[in-house]
Amino acid sequence: MKKGIGIALLLLFAVSALFTGCRRGSPGTTGSAATEMVINNGTNIQSLDPTQITGVPEHRIYMALFEGLVTYDLDANVIPGVAESWTYNSDRTVITFNLRQGITWSDGTAITAGQIVDSWLHHLDPATASEYAYMIGYVVKGAEEYNSGTGSPDDVAIRAVDDRTFEVTLIGPTPYAVDMMAHYAFSPLPMHVIQSHGTAWTRPENFAGNGPFVLSEYVPNNRIVVVPNTAYWNRANVHLTKITFLPIEDLNTSYNAFLGGEIDWDTDVPLARIDEVKLHKDYQVAPQVGTYYLLVNNRNHPALADSRVRRALSMAIDRDELINNVVKGGQIPALSLVPPMGDYAPAAGNGFNVTEAKRLLAEAGYPDGHGLPAFEYIYNTLDTHRIIGEYIQQAWRNNLGVNIQLQNMEWASYLDYRSTGQFQIARAGWVSDYMDPQDLLNLLVSDSGNNDGKYSDAEYDRIARRTGVIDNSPERTGLMRQAEDIGITRDQAVIPIYFYVSQSMINLDIWEGWHKNPMDAHTYVGLRRR
Repeated sequence: MKKGIGIALLLLFAVSALFTGCRRGSPGTTGSAATEMVINNGTNIQSLDPTQITGVPEHRIYMALFEGLVTYDLDANVIPGVAESWTYNSDRTVITFNLRQGITWSDGTAITAGQIVDSWLHHLDPATASEYAYMIGYVVKGAEEYNSGTGSPDDVAIRAVDDRTFEVTLIGPTPYAVDMMAHYAFSPLPMHVIQSHGTAWTRPENFAGNGPFVLSEYVPNNRIVVVPNTAYWNRANVHLTKITFLPIEDLNTSYNAFLGGEIDWDTDVPLARIDEVKLHKDYQVAPQVGTYYLLVNNRNHPALADSRVRRALSMAIDRDELINNVVKGGQIPALSLVPPMGDYAPAAGNGFNVTEAKRLLAEAGYPDGHGLPAFEYIYNTLDTHRIIGEYIQQAWRNNLGVNIQLQNMEWASYLDYRSTGQFQIARAGWVSDYMDPQDLLNLLVSDSGNNDGKYSDAEYDRIARRTGVIDNSPERTGLMRQAEDIGITRDQAVIPIYFYVSQSMINLDIWEGWHKNPMDAHTYVGLRRR
């Protein structure tokens, strides 16, 4: 999913007003507020509708309000959710899910296998315009054809055997299919509410969810508040009485609020104060299965459509210097799109080599950058992205004579602009939706809903699709590596910068059930004050 925190202008008086009268107190606070949690989510979200969300900030709230057939435990392992169990047929191409007895939406409406069918078809309906619907198409037979407008919903191979039995026919023995189904692209939807209220179904007065919490308040630019869902099947393990998500986009402001006891979990840290932050006992840092990279428009700009120019841009960035002297958070320099994962060895990529970068740029017809107009470089407004952008701006100017103009955008506007395909270069980030290299490799498949750079190569597509329909094996690992060598080392479809680490502030002497994990995905079930 898209990793990022955006900044629209958040009025400081609104933040102050929110904190006034609801001070959390110092760590160790007990009493009536002891089971409430305040989280800085870092931005105003795109949407609460699972068909319309694409980013990490939205996913944090999704985890409170919805639950799929499968969900996550405290360590981000996939466990039963709406489905209590599942079985495969002999060749592992059909999965049969058994739904829990008596499971309902927060308004008491029963959740049935038929509703799961209707929900997935709604995700896939081209009219819904769900950016992540392609994920269903990667594993479910007939789903891609329906989502692309060339097939019928009747051909999507999902069916309700009875009210509690949901059957899925896969395109092959895809080894990651069940793990993928924890993603919001596969979320059950309250179709009865959607049919009654249309796009207004996510307003608090209309909302119905099936997660551990239900929507109580949504005040744009101020807060989102959720309270326990009394209809949730696992409500005995929901210990928080309220969660408040704040959209504080100035990380210095949120960090000070954490230090002052106003915030319990700050989901990012200010780069300008990283040396101070790293000394704090509540700083939680861990390797994360995700990549910070630059999206390059492969289609709509004549110079950037040339892979020699893209490779030259990559080779002109000293990632070690950037990480050691600028971001300083323990990130790992990245030349591949896919981080090391299991037995997968990432592609070699194109590392720092100014001499070769200059040669490639001259070969492409732009010696020392002559003939290249200044590129637009967009980023969602955050100090970290600005500072990284400024470093890259200086590196390209000094090493290649290439100029860029930095343009910051509020999170939702940035996402919308990226999806138009009109940008030139954009900062981007991706955290794996499931623990398999395929998730990141799919970003470069021609018709992927998240291929914002519009990279397209028939050989890459053929190999990447092949890896999605065979079981785990040395053959599959080799094919994935072959695809990445094409997309990154040969073509430089995107420019990887570093592999993420998650960085949060939370006092684990106070909070039980918050575990660092490689996906930085945190369930609220089991979370409590000690």
